[in-house]
Amino acid sequence: MMSETIRKPKPRPAPESLPYWQAARDHRLALPKCESCEKFWFPPTRSCPHCLSMNFSFENVSGKGKIFSFVTYHRVYRPAFEADVPYVVALVELDEGPRLLTNILGIPHDQVTCEMRVEVTFDDYDEDISIPKFKPAQS
Repeated sequence: MMSETIRKPKPRPAPESLPYWQAARDHRLALPKCESCEKFWFPPTRSCPHCLSMNFSFENVSGKGKIFSFVTYHRVYRPAFEADVPYVVALVELDEGPRLLTNILGIPHDQVTCEMRVEVTFDDYDEDISIPKFKPAQS
């Protein structure tokens, strides 16, 4: 099978997202939180998109949220993903507010619904990178 020999692309973190990826490697979900307006955001940038403050820090979030929207891929666009088809790509709205584009695991693709409660899980790519993905919430 071709997908066994072709590896999925490895994320290449930008400097402003390094704390996000370092937390993910430790199986924690940490997002930038503004020290001025106290809002979280994603993806990480060099200033708060809400108030433009450059004073922020990365803080752990619950990793819980709901599916805002999703699509199911039934076609192989990249050979490395062949074994995963069909797979779900979802926009998850975290309880803290930000939305993340991610995959939904642990449930058949045809059972995924909008508003479904989900929680973070981590897909260990290698010893340096773990990718936050989501699965149905336990409760």
